[in-house]
Amino acid sequence: MSPRRVDRAGWLAAAQAAVEARGRLVALWGVDRRPQAGYAVCAAYVLKGELAWVDCDLGAGESYPDLARLFPHAARMQRATFDLVGLQAEGNADARPWLDHGAWTRRFPLRVDAAAADGADRDYPFVRVEGDGVHEVPVGPVHAGIIEPGHFRFSVVGEKVLRLEERLGYAHKGIEKRFTELDPLEAHRLAGRVSGDSTVAYAWACCTALEAAAGAGVPPRAAWLRALALERERVANHLGDLGALGNDAALVVGLAHFSRLREDWQRRSRECFGHRFMMDYLVPGGVAADLDAARLAAVGHDCDALEREVRELRTLYDEHAGLQDRFVTTGRVTPALAAQLGLTGLAARASGQPIDLRVEQAPAPYAELGVRIATQKNGDVAARVNARFDEIFESLRLMREICARLPGGPSRGACAAPQAGHGIGAIEGWRGEVLVALELAGGRIRRAHAHDPSWQNWPALEHAVIGNIVPDFPLINKSFNLSYSGHDL
Repeated sequence: MSPRRVDRAGWLAAAQAAVEARGRLVALWGVDRRPQAGYAVCAAYVLKGELAWVDCDLGAGESYPDLARLFPHAARMQRATFDLVGLQAEGNADARPWLDHGAWTRRFPLRVDAAAADGADRDYPFVRVEGDGVHEVPVGPVHAGIIEPGHFRFSVVGEKVLRLEERLGYAHKGIEKRFTELDPLEAHRLAGRVSGDSTVAYAWACCTALEAAAGAGVPPRAAWLRALALERERVANHLGDLGALGNDAALVVGLAHFSRLREDWQRRSRECFGHRFMMDYLVPGGVAADLDAARLAAVGHDCDALEREVRELRTLYDEHAGLQDRFVTTGRVTPALAAQLGLTGLAARASGQPIDLRVEQAPAPYAELGVRIATQKNGDVAARVNARFDEIFESLRLMREICARLPGGPSRGACAAPQAGHGIGAIEGWRGEVLVALELAGGRIRRAHAHDPSWQNWPALEHAVIGNIVPDFPLINKSFNLSYSGHDL
């Protein structure tokens, strides 16, 4: 796919057209094309099921029209674009740094002439909430559990949350710069390490982008095997989350059973796909290894066995009064608020938004499989739990279909890196829309942008917590289970 080139007026017009068509802003990023050209800012939209890439040439200018007034979740993307490339959104109400905490050795590191940073500490002006009885509860960035770093600042009265403000960026590690140092045919390996729990989704998006730029096709059998791996990834993460959510609500037996099921599932993944998380299984042109009849039969058998156990555990969760008391009405995001905030993925579907790229874009083989979107309306922890159960059962159905109908032929086709070109790939990962955009020049990657659905959903978490009590935050947070690493890059 080649981007649609626009000027500054066209940049705003494209965004306005997306709003009017009820489209979605998926990602926003900046590019430095000097010395051949100037700066540019790019955006990816989903419009009526189609992915659109808009590219606005800024020339020597370092600013562009703000999109946050049309898409609120664009605000943090615009702040990150300034930190990385030095391009400023005009009139952006929040110009605080987002990824740059003042410890980088290079300022605007994605510029071709990135200068040394001054190394000065940067105070971060959190929004203050004042009034009788209001106090702040800072949490993180170092947490008690083995999780990635993120800072959460609660403004509370008693235990009731009036406001939550997040500060992320602690897990930034320069992945987008690292892409430009790799051979294009190795980019999928780095993409698969952006967020380890979504390695299949990221690798598929990156391979799709490279294949599009190269004009390369994928054999049918390879496309079906990719879908099999993607659905296994979805099931593995939902199993882990359902156990953790039970544990956060004091149902320890839920954690024990779901942990056991996930462990067995991932052991089978290692046996069939070479890695517990199926890392490096997807490669440009197809997949790294085929599956024989015996392994396909084992995968199908596992689907049947897992479904029986998960249905029993769902009954336990549904009928446990203490668990439902913690889940129902907690951390609610209404359908209207979800639409306003641009919520995506599982969290959006739990708030009544039927958003799923497996249906909207239906990459092979999903058009033939007919995915049934699992939606809920209440938008609370209970709805996000129920959406996970429903998605597990649907993924198991899809995997059985894939194993039964897997076409013959090769599992990998030829794919050579082009000298120049553009490509973009978007895949419905287990959290939501995972996107990778590639721009190649001189046989190298000039710019790669990897986008995690957590960018859309982290701001929604701040709204979901309002009106709840502080002890419910871990439960609400886990019900979203957003990526720090995928967001911070």
